[in-house]
Amino acid sequence: MLSRFRGLMTRLWTPLADALLRAGVSPDAVTITGTLVVVVTALWAFPTGHLLLGGVLIAVFTLTDSIDGVMARRAGRSGPWGAFLDSTLDRFGDGAIFAGLVLWYTGGGDSRPDAVLALACLVLGSIVPYARARAEGLGMTASIGIAERADRLLAVLTATILVGAGLPGVVMTVVLALLAVASAVTVVQRMATVRRQARQAAP
Repeated sequence: MLSRFRGLMTRLWTPLADALLRAGVSPDAVTITGTLVVVVTALWAFPTGHLLLGGVLIAVFTLTDSIDGVMARRAGRSGPWGAFLDSTLDRFGDGAIFAGLVLWYTGGGDSRPDAVLALACLVLGSIVPYARARAEGLGMTASIGIAERADRLLAVLTATILVGAGLPGVVMTVVLALLAVASAVTVVQRMATVRRQARQAAP
């Protein structure tokens, strides 16, 4: 859903991307720095109960996630390495967010059901991009799905911020449950898409 706004985000971040390039900052440096901030914040703020602070900080850096791509295109450095680095480090950030929530709910948050749901989101969220990558490695496509990465992050960070601001914990429970179901559906959708393509390509 949020992929429709990529053009808007590109126009929004172009001035900042140009400024960073003029300052001698490389796209790779922006990618790595953003990932480090997200990982450290998620693994510190969430387990210690700072849901509002952690959610806001991660949301800010998540919104700026496309700056490195804009910088690479503006500098004429777009290529396989940048795409590989960005996608790989995204997995670290996503994993840290849900791992931080698992640690919170198995500790101070004291909610085993929410911990299980966050763990399910963590596992299924890693399978979703793997299914697409594996399909593309086999010469097929699997970009279909109701729960893309940006949508999952928007949902979990919004819920984290709202609960951290004082809303009942059931808000997080509902969001995590919906995300787990949506991620599972997306995996099934991608498997079905690849199976259909494989059958069509079979002699």
